[in-house]
Amino acid sequence: MAIERHHRNDRWDEEEGADEPGGEPAFKPLTREEAQALRDKAPPISPWRVVGVQAGVGAAAALLAALIFGRQEIAWSVLYGAATVVLPGAMMARGISRRTGSVSPGASAVSFMLWEWVKIAVSVAMLILAPKLVQALSWPALLVGLVLCLKVYWLALLWRGRVKESRA
Repeated sequence: MAIERHHRNDRWDEEEGADEPGGEPAFKPLTREEAQALRDKAPPISPWRVVGVQAGVGAAAALLAALIFGRQEIAWSVLYGAATVVLPGAMMARGISRRTGSVSPGASAVSFMLWEWVKIAVSVAMLILAPKLVQALSWPALLVGLVLCLKVYWLALLWRGRVKESRA
């Protein structure tokens, strides 16, 4: 009464090719034409477009705050809140879009993480400096500008989804 034990490596070898009916593995490398069709179906969104929309939303929110409240302090606070998102975002967009094609995927991932940390550090520094830079700072107004500009990322994702749907 011998019990057969399969080593994990044996199991992987046995299952290779058993993923699909007909013995073909589930992973199949794409041809150049298939990869291009996939890129055309889901085009990447430019980080500069997102930063531009964030700047537009921040400016519009500051103008609207000035019209509604009639106080410059509120408008400047909203604008500064928007700037705490837009300026670090622009720095990151510049950093990650410099030489994307010439570096390895690992170096690209490290570069992305580095620029993300720089973006966070600059944002935090700007928030710390806000009371010194903006006269009669209104923190609620600053937070409104900041949050509105952060929500542009969600709009970009929704817009990308609609672009994919319209091309299908």
